[in-house]
This record gives sequence, structure tokens and C-alpha cells, in this order.
Amino acid sequence: MLGFSSYAVSLVELKALWAMNNTEAGLVASGFFLGYMACVSMWTAMTDRHDARGIYFFGCLLSALGSLGFGLLANGLLSGLCFQLILGAGVSATYMPGLRILSERLSGATQSRYVSFYTAFFGIGVASSLMLSGWASEAFGWRHSFSFAAVGPLAALGLVWWATRGDPPHRPLETQAGQSSTAPTRPLGHHAFFDLVFPIAAWRIALREKSVVGYMIGYAVHCMELFGTRAWTVAFLTFSISLQADVPPLEAATLAAITNLVSTPASILGNEMALKLGRRAWIVLVMTSGSVVGVLMSLLAGAPWWLVLGLVGLQSMLIMADSATLTAGLVASAPKEVKGAAMGLYSLLGFGAGAVGPAVFGAALDLAGGASSILAWAVAFLAIGLGCLAFPLIDRRLFGTSPFEKGSST
Repeated sequence: MLGFSSYAVSLVELKALWAMNNTEAGLVASGFFLGYMACVSMWTAMTDRHDARGIYFFGCLLSALGSLGFGLLANGLLSGLCFQLILGAGVSATYMPGLRILSERLSGATQSRYVSFYTAFFGIGVASSLMLSGWASEAFGWRHSFSFAAVGPLAALGLVWWATRGDPPHRPLETQAGQSSTAPTRPLGHHAFFDLVFPIAAWRIALREKSVVGYMIGYAVHCMELFGTRAWTVAFLTFSISLQADVPPLEAATLAAITNLVSTPASILGNEMALKLGRRAWIVLVMTSGSVVGVLMSLLAGAPWWLVLGLVGLQSMLIMADSATLTAGLVASAPKEVKGAAMGLYSLLGFGAGAVGPAVFGAALDLAGGASSILAWAVAFLAIGLGCLAFPLIDRRLFGTSPFEKGSST
């Protein structure tokens, strides 16, 4: 994950250097998610038929190429977007395939807890990326911050190779009824590249489960807010600091890294709370709360920096608090014979929405008055949080009951 936040740290500098407006700067940030979205379904569906380790290793190499290429060669909107696409494609071959490597070796409550730790380490990766990129950019320039990040995926390749053994998954075949069978029918997507990228038959099987549908919609609106916020947090803190009479002792990128790191346990603790209160109820509570805090903190951008930073940290914790719950719920509820395809669609929808988030944020910021307006920042945070605010209605429509009613813990 070391390359994940490199662009977010350098966004303000590159926006000026490459003469981009907020919408264009947001588009480059969205390039990561577009690359991720374009490939994730294919990589993850392949784990239904191949050892996920091979896919993971290729993703590490691709991620390193994206970061190193940006650091050495990027010189404008199009080249920056291109290398962000490559980086996203690489991470798409590591995140969900890595989760498949882990989840296939676990079951029950243990699986849910380990999935929550895995998801939490995504946040640790983001925080590490912010800290490395902020330090390297300050000390050596923005190109070095991208180049240094390429070491991370290569280290991940070595660690996973050393820590795991090959374990090709069981590969039930699909019959007309969607049940596993030993009959000599073809594996999903065996003869067509389109079927591999978009395994529609497998998706139909997964989407028969209402809980799977709920987790997928929830993850989509969650990711739009999460990645939109992460792409613009450093820029927001930079704006807030510019309004302060009392300047904080640390740079905006370091402050953002600290808030991300502090919020990491929220993912693990959130999953534990969901096991007690019910996943639906917990997801609805934290989704709506996070969006409200996001708008509030932007309206208070001119308040003392410690208060603004506290609200940034609170919002980050609330956003992370349902992340592991959504993913653990999807892994537990997806039919085993199409679990890889279901995880691929889940990630496709989530990171597809994540791809839109930074660009929507930037466009809303431009339309509402620009980055020098407190109200414009509030509108931008509201724009990426609308899906989360609407999710209680979506959940009620999907299941027909309140998530707080007895027996509604799916």
C-alpha cells in the first residue's frame, strides 16, 4: 500500500506544477480507482480456479511499476493518470486475492476477526504511505516519494512468498441450477475473456442472496466517501491550516497520516461491535454518523487546528468502523462455489464508486466556489457522503425491516 497516498500528498503541488484545476486534479486521483476497477473482477474471479498467490505476486510487480513510473516519467495530467491506472491495476491483484489467500485458510468467528485485521492493515498501509510520501517529498521532492513507494510491493511479494504455501482452491463447476457438481461441465468463464472479466453467471448466483446485495451496495457508498475523503484530506488540512493564527507543529501530510493510523483500530473494534449488535444495525449507525461529521468538520475549518484535527480523526474512525464489517459479511454470506467472483464484484462496485469519489469531490469543490471557500468544502464532503446518508433507506427497502428489530442481524 506504500504508493496509495503518494499522489494525495503531492496533489496541491502537482496541481500547481501541471496547471490543473480541482476537477483535473481529482481525475488523476481517480485514476488509481479506475485502474483497480478495470481489473479487480478478473483477478478475483481467477482465484476460483487458480492459486491466488500467483495473482498476488503479479499484482506486486505491477504496483511497483506504477509507483516507479510515476516517480520517473510523469510530467502532466495524462501521464500521471496513466501511472495511477497501472498502480490501481496492481493493487487490484493484491487486495482481494490476498484476502482470498487468508480467508480460505480460516472459518467461522476466527475468519471474521482475521478479515477485520486484514482490512485494518489497509488503513495502516495508507498511514504508512502518507508518512513516507510526506517525508520523502519534503526531503527529496515529489518524484522520490513515488519512487521510494515502489519498494513496498516488492517487499510484500517476498513476505507472502515466504509465509504461505501453494494451495490451489477447490473449483466446483456450475450447473444450470447454479449448484456445484462433478459433471463434466466447463468451469465459469473457461472459453471467453469476457466471461473472465465479467463472470455474469457467477454474479447471478451470488446476487440471489439479499445479504450479498446489501453488503455490495453498502461497500459502494462506503468507498465513495472513504476514498474521496482520503484523496482530499491533505488538501483540506492545508486549507484549514492556512486559516489558523496558531500553526500546528507538523505538516498536513503527517497530520493526515496520524489520523489514519489512530483510526485503524476502529475497523477491528467495529467488527467486534457488529458481532454483538448485528451487522446491519452497526453499518447503518456508523455510515450516517461519519457523513454528518465530515460536513461538520468542513464547516469548522477555521476553528483551532486541534479541534479540526480531532474531527478529521473522528470522521476517519467512523468511516473505518464499518469497513471490516462489510467485507467480513460478504465473505461469510457469499456462496462458496462463486466466492471469488462475488468478492470481485464487491470490490468492482466499491472501487468503482471509489474512482468516482475524488473526482466528484473536486467537481463539487469547483462548482460551490473553489478551495478557498469553507462552504465549498462542506458541499464537497456532503456530495461524497450522500450515499451513506441514504443507506438506511436502502437497507430498509432491501430487507423490509428495520436493522434494529430483533432478528435483523444479517
